[in-house]
Amino acid sequence: MRFIVSIVITAILSFIGGLWLPWWSIAVAAFITAALIRQSPIQSFLSGFLALFILWGVLAWWIDAQNQGILSKKIAMILPLNGNSFLLIMITAFVGALVAGMAAISGCFLRSAR
Repeated sequence: MRFIVSIVITAILSFIGGLWLPWWSIAVAAFITAALIRQSPIQSFLSGFLALFILWGVLAWWIDAQNQGILSKKIAMILPLNGNSFLLIMITAFVGALVAGMAAISGCFLRSAR
């Protein structure tokens, strides 16, 4: 149950922080959540990873759907993705997920160091 709660809290804090703060505020949200909710290091990493993978994946997909994928196709052509918007969205979600996962495991280790 703590795993699901951690995912939800991390996603909510990251979304709210992303409205007004820089993109890296997701790391702060994942760090704080993992420091406050006791979990094993792998659970902390996975909860931060999944929270941001889902959040950024859905947000990137939503933005892409709103403009019919015009910008994402152009960016995917610049990168070696052959114009694949879906792959660009997955890479975006993966990068955010790695940042949050690493921040969450750092928060877990800080909690265990006390």
